[in-house]
Amino acid sequence: MTRKLVLLSALYFVQGLPFGFQATALPVLLRERGVSLEAIGLLSLLALPWSLKALAAPFVDRFAWPRVGHRRSWILPMQAALMVTAVAAGRVVLPQGLHTLLVLTLTMNLWAAVMDIAVDGAAVDMLEPRELCGGNAAQVVGYKVGMLTGGGLLVWASARVGWQGLFSGMALLVGVVLLITLRWREPPRREVASTTSVSSVLAALRQALAAEGALWVVALVASYKCGETMVEVMFKPFLVDRGVAAPLIGAWVGTYGMLASITGSLFGGYLATRVRPLYAVAATAAARTFPLAAQASLAYGVLPLAAVAVVPIVAVEHFVHGALTTAMFAFMMERVDRRIGATHYTLLATVEVVGKSPGAWASGFLASRLGYGPTFVLGVVLSVLCLPFVIPLRRRAPSS
Repeated sequence: MTRKLVLLSALYFVQGLPFGFQATALPVLLRERGVSLEAIGLLSLLALPWSLKALAAPFVDRFAWPRVGHRRSWILPMQAALMVTAVAAGRVVLPQGLHTLLVLTLTMNLWAAVMDIAVDGAAVDMLEPRELCGGNAAQVVGYKVGMLTGGGLLVWASARVGWQGLFSGMALLVGVVLLITLRWREPPRREVASTTSVSSVLAALRQALAAEGALWVVALVASYKCGETMVEVMFKPFLVDRGVAAPLIGAWVGTYGMLASITGSLFGGYLATRVRPLYAVAATAAARTFPLAAQASLAYGVLPLAAVAVVPIVAVEHFVHGALTTAMFAFMMERVDRRIGATHYTLLATVEVVGKSPGAWASGFLASRLGYGPTFVLGVVLSVLCLPFVIPLRRRAPSS
């Protein structure tokens, strides 16, 4: 199991690198250059490949080069493409080439999203039921360490090595994991009866979605992050507008916050081994309202905008966020039909991305018109709307 967790952590680490840069570094970079809140709120459109990856999942489940391995056939070329794109991004000159950088960030997300389909499928193939919680902890922690590296450590290092050095470092890290993937000997898949054609994959997916409780699963996955994302996307621009320097934001959110999130992800994996993943989701989703409300209190001036208040709030919010994400991913994988592991899990993961996207898209428009305080309060309210969906799932057995 240790080898499985190390491999999965490395594979998910690579996928977190470009998204970490987009989610953490770009909003600060653009706001410092006077870009509007509406435009920053729409930065999440750069993650559009993650929302559309379900369209590619049946092909990833169906087609492969057997000599290389079913999942490796997709993972290896995506890693190579990500390396090349990162090198190209390093040659962009700012600020003139900002639009080119955005396009290349979108492209890196495309390679990472397709890679994610195959890696999720590999996780479903490899992990036994008793290993799901540990595997999903490795998934979330690996991805967030990648985000921390791409949005925090490499950005911090860019002050010394420049933007070219930042993306060269990203390409180098991808190359290291590419070598690990080359050494990995993928085991044969255990359940392949439903993947003889793309149409059979889609037929099995329709059957899985028609199972008892499947639509309640979709509703829960779609709704659990919308309000949280609304607060998360605007919190960094809020700090910029209140005069907090970019290096402090990078430390408070990009470093301390991400470290707390990684710790929370490990706790979420542990919690999901002690109680049913569904109950772990419910508990952490309820606990999340308190740090979100504290962030709203910062916007209203109830708490001082100083490290003594901001750092603990950010740390607690990211800790609970990490625990909730791991618990949710364990719950999702528990419900997957293993015959179509990549397709079914990717569909749920796409629902998760699409479900939280409206909160991100609307956040900038709301903050620019209503102010940060009302926007954050609305995010708190929306964050609890997922809890009623837990009730009808209590007696539902996993579909797999």
